Amino acid sequence: MLSFDELKSQVASGAIDTVLACIVDMQGRLMGKRFHAQHFVNSAWEETHCCNYLLATDLEMSTPEGFAATSWQSGYGDYVMKPDLSTIRPVPWLEGTAMVICDVIDHHTHEEVPHSPRAMLKKQVKRLEALGYTAMMATELEFFLFAKSFDEVRRSGFRDLEPISAYNEDYHIFQTTKEEGVMRPIRNHLYAAGIPVENTKGEAEAGQEELNIKYADAMSTAEYHTIAKHAVKEIAWQNGHAASFMAKYRADRVGSSSHVHQSLWQDGSNAFHDPADKRGMSAIMKSYMAGLMKYAPDYTYFLAPYINSYKRFQRGTFAPTRIIWSVDNRTAGFRLCGENSKGVRVECRIGGSDLNPYLAMAVQLAAGIAGIEEGLTLEAPFTGDAYEAEVGEIPATLRDARVTLMKSEMLREAFGDWTIDHYARAAEVEIQDFDAAVTDYEVARGFERS
Repeated sequence: MLSFDELKSQVASGAIDTVLACIVDMQGRLMGKRFHAQHFVNSAWEETHCCNYLLATDLEMSTPEGFAATSWQSGYGDYVMKPDLSTIRPVPWLEGTAMVICDVIDHHTHEEVPHSPRAMLKKQVKRLEALGYTAMMATELEFFLFAKSFDEVRRSGFRDLEPISAYNEDYHIFQTTKEEGVMRPIRNHLYAAGIPVENTKGEAEAGQEELNIKYADAMSTAEYHTIAKHAVKEIAWQNGHAASFMAKYRADRVGSSSHVHQSLWQDGSNAFHDPADKRGMSAIMKSYMAGLMKYAPDYTYFLAPYINSYKRFQRGTFAPTRIIWSVDNRTAGFRLCGENSKGVRVECRIGGSDLNPYLAMAVQLAAGIAGIEEGLTLEAPFTGDAYEAEVGEIPATLRDARVTLMKSEMLREAFGDWTIDHYARAAEVEIQDFDAAVTDYEVARGFERS
């Protein structure tokens, strides 16, 4: 990390000539501007501006109607990008470059925009702080590496999707050695950027990778995840390969997840840990987990935000299909990790690699807080194959998840009607776009025979 004074020194010496000022959009991507570093340290460090459509768009950067936040009718005005100078860091994979994350401020009210992902997570962190807790979290990033570059894949019509390896490489040292030309700079550059990378490993499919980053407070973890995802794509591109965080890129391949580990801390120790409990679980942990489970249907949209996200929820693929918890059981939606240890925590396995970490963590914290405030009781853990369970089904489609989102009183109370309606509209846009598309499946199936 760099202090502002350190940034100014490196700009003066010529070591840094470019500063990326970035916001996090609804999809979890970095959007913003490249500043000449001298201009940034002279004046742009105070604020800059962006079009307010950046928080009312889809993956294609189109401008769908129906968002109350902005529209053609209102003229698509500006938001203020307010650099958070505590987030300055070098970007070692880009020459002479540093980065800063910005808060998104309403130009008229001078308040943070309520549906900004960063503001949504901040709000829940502050709620926890008022209860005396700090959320400590970690995310796992799974993705696929492909033999060809983004441009080559695009020119093939996204049909020539050959993974970088030919076989399942889960924990496979020999196969991942072949991929070190990409994975080694990912680890080293991220570490040099102040992101505490622990390891990378092969995952349970050909060409699938996993990146693990040390746990941290919720805001830092969201930042680590967002920058790491961005870096993986850029570093893969620099090395002539494509990296995809799509949840399910092929029907006959497993999907990519983003598991979220979480615990609450108090006075420097894990408040989830109670050595007197037979599993080491405190009463607070049990109520928090009960909240996670009770409200999982409400917040599933934020863990699976696209039509494709739901193709991942398949039996026998390590992606969960049931909202149940179990002890160290990878078939359940929620897994107890670190049983009977000071590292006891809960892992939510529902989210796909396409989630926005700020949103995913914010809604889970809101659910956990609700569990604590309501004094919920945690049911007994499930044992066995959770795919065989007959209760607690995860919403099966984006349509289903949008309905549960719209009806969620808990989320509306935690984030406000405005914010929930905004993201429900985003889900509706995805559904409408897909409904209008004619897929390869439909053509192959019906062209001659229908």
